[in-house]
Amino acid sequence: MPVKHDEAFLARAIAAGAGETSADMVVKDVLLFSVIDGSTVETDIAIVGDRIVGTHGRYSGDVTVDGRGLTAVPGFIDTHLHVESSLVTPFEFDRCVLPHGVTTAICDPHEIANVLGAEGIRYFLDSSLETVMDLKVNLSSCVPATAFETAGACLEIEDLLPFRDHPSVIGLAEFMNFPGVLARDPKVLAKLAAFQDGHIDGHAPLLSGLGLNGYLAAGIRTDHEATTAEEALEKLAKGMTILMREGSVSKDLEALAPILTPDVSAFVALCTDDRNPLDIAEEGHLDSMIRRLIARGIRPLDAYRAASWSAANAFGLKDRGSVSPGKRADIALLDDFEDCRVSQVICGGVLVNDAEFAKRSPVAPVGLDSVKVAPVTAAHFEIPARNSEADVIGVVPGRIITEHLKRTLPVAGGKTRVDLEQDVLKVAVVERHKGTGNIGLGFVNGFGMKRGAIASSVGHDSHNICVVGADEEAMAHAVNRVIAMKGGFAVADSDGVRAELALQLAGLMSLEPFETVKSDLEKLRAAARDLGCTLAEPFLQVAFLPLPVIPHLKITDFGMFDVNRFELIDQGS
Repeated sequence: MPVKHDEAFLARAIAAGAGETSADMVVKDVLLFSVIDGSTVETDIAIVGDRIVGTHGRYSGDVTVDGRGLTAVPGFIDTHLHVESSLVTPFEFDRCVLPHGVTTAICDPHEIANVLGAEGIRYFLDSSLETVMDLKVNLSSCVPATAFETAGACLEIEDLLPFRDHPSVIGLAEFMNFPGVLARDPKVLAKLAAFQDGHIDGHAPLLSGLGLNGYLAAGIRTDHEATTAEEALEKLAKGMTILMREGSVSKDLEALAPILTPDVSAFVALCTDDRNPLDIAEEGHLDSMIRRLIARGIRPLDAYRAASWSAANAFGLKDRGSVSPGKRADIALLDDFEDCRVSQVICGGVLVNDAEFAKRSPVAPVGLDSVKVAPVTAAHFEIPARNSEADVIGVVPGRIITEHLKRTLPVAGGKTRVDLEQDVLKVAVVERHKGTGNIGLGFVNGFGMKRGAIASSVGHDSHNICVVGADEEAMAHAVNRVIAMKGGFAVADSDGVRAELALQLAGLMSLEPFETVKSDLEKLRAAARDLGCTLAEPFLQVAFLPLPVIPHLKITDFGMFDVNRFELIDQGS
């Protein structure tokens, strides 16, 4: 919980900073790195409550942290993420990510909002008051993302305004409905107008030219969807802060690293968007991004600045971003500066350890019965033959942008079949919120599977059940297991289920510790490889196939969707 900054606190902070009285905590003899000018100095860091009160001097404190051999940098700020995509609750996310130096996370709970509406946002806001890390919330702006899918909820401006003054709320989350912005949709304008004096987060993949100007005229100033240096540089030139993304599926660091130069590092920040516990365990979180940027030759000053100072400024968090008197005491202590290896973390003046996590009061889970759909059969996934080439989603590994392919596929018994030689499998989206019976059917390329199926109740952004498979029987087994678990991932072949992970909380998050989720993900990956899957992260790749706001071809429970034309594809002939 935050410290009360009343007159008594300020008097104590001033006295301790001036060296007239002891501080609450002192990090002794640490090498302090400045994200302002890149200088380093050996010093003590004095802390009172949640605030840094002294640097560049020697102090005494009630608690002493030995900083010898360590480098102090500002705590890292993940500027855009969905906690739900970590597959664990906010409390397990806290325990998983904070030791990697991430002291502030700015989340958009639109995954749970698409399932549960305002109840889901309230769950995250309540949780944010209990986490050790500072979990900030941008209110979900586009629920549902489009009118071409069935979501569990619809949030209009009247639903968002009651949350606006919550202490964890920054502003409005990624405004992905950029066609609605440019068309001046009245409901879109109402949301934008209500947050003109706050932060409005952007989401505009491939938008450029005059269209980008119109989008920015709405007061939108950040974007995490740039996937090329050219796209990022145009957005920078027009005043946007670029949030460089490296998640479990969307991997843009290699393409965008060249833009992180001394001239623009104050206008570039870092984010993960979607990252699961297995990838965090194997690679890290923002610490991994910093490590890789420095290894590519980026100045440490620019990498660490983007992870802290630039991020804080972009989102109006004026109380953090540097290790200096008057700032929030968010500090990562590194035992390897160049390789960004985090030894200890101080968050809000608290030395992070298991005892601090044990003090939290977790919020009761919600949405434990959010999967409302009857079991399916193999026949549900039959696709009638047509007289033209099939539209096929082309998966690009490491990107959520997909290609719109055309393929001639085999036909038998009046049905269009998969073609393993062309790596074309079936993909389906089964509506799970309202019992409509909708099942969107299509084809996908890029998974490499020779048999079996993968199903997931994580399907951005409406989170219906998405399944990819080489045969209909396996697809039915996988989907039915997801239904029986009340949400989750399942890998199956024609004989039955081979691996699974239950995600009971809104069909999105596990109720288990992140270590258990990591172990289950390892088993799922191994099972997917046994089917021949060649993708490094097949489950989140499946989860992005139903996202109809990311070019170029996607699928919803209504059918195949041409994102460029923003319309469903007629598959009747």
